[in-house]
Amino acid sequence: MSTSLFSLKGKNALITGSTHGLGMSMAKGLGKAGAKVIVNGNSSQEKIDKAIIEYKNESIDAVGYRFNVTDETEVMAAISKIEEEVGPIDILVNNAGIIKRTPLVEMAVSDFKEVIDVDLVSPFIVSKEVVKGMIARGGGKIINICSMMSELGRNSVGAYAAAKGGLKMLTRNMATEWAKYNIQTNGIGPGYFATSQTAPIRVDGHPFNEFIVSRTPAGRWGDPDDLRGAVIFLSSQASDFVNGQIVYVDGGILATIGKPSNES
Repeated sequence: MSTSLFSLKGKNALITGSTHGLGMSMAKGLGKAGAKVIVNGNSSQEKIDKAIIEYKNESIDAVGYRFNVTDETEVMAAISKIEEEVGPIDILVNNAGIIKRTPLVEMAVSDFKEVIDVDLVSPFIVSKEVVKGMIARGGGKIINICSMMSELGRNSVGAYAAAKGGLKMLTRNMATEWAKYNIQTNGIGPGYFATSQTAPIRVDGHPFNEFIVSRTPAGRWGDPDDLRGAVIFLSSQASDFVNGQIVYVDGGILATIGKPSNES
């Protein structure tokens, strides 16, 4: 099988929330597979500029655009500008997201709505605008970053789980409506990954660290680079007949009920 099936040479890929973390790791994977990376963030232009330097230090062709993915007017203007200045968007990765760890009974309605807005509504807003060009050109790839919480609940992440569960079904409905235009819409559900955000709970002896390592059949936290293969596959010609699927990159957590504490 030719590796050209996975080549993204000549493709433009927009990855929302790609100035750091898992978004940046996936974007680097796309860049190393040949795509031009379109970086998005909303915190500051300085952060975007710093991210662009990091991409270019790894010989990745990257440009940056600051816009709020929850603001339809900003999204419309940004997509129009990107298509004018960079070219058609061939690949869209809806990665931007937030989480608020608050028990539901204590959670303010405004906080619940904010999580839904960023994690569920924004993929709809951005995809709705980007897909117009994909339909006109007769093809494209959309990847929504879901979660294990698209399938499971957990204490204090009710809003996040509701949004990610909704995103799973939005992904399937996008596939249902847009497959006839040769557009493949799929999702990636990351498990527990070693990032700067999880560093404080990944130390030896921490109860949550012990829980995740013992609960994961692979016996470890995910490395952000572990996501690159899935995002390249779903962005490439290799996945042209894959549609409406959620690929869980979780070391096997969702495949098992777990093991008793006394089992080696």
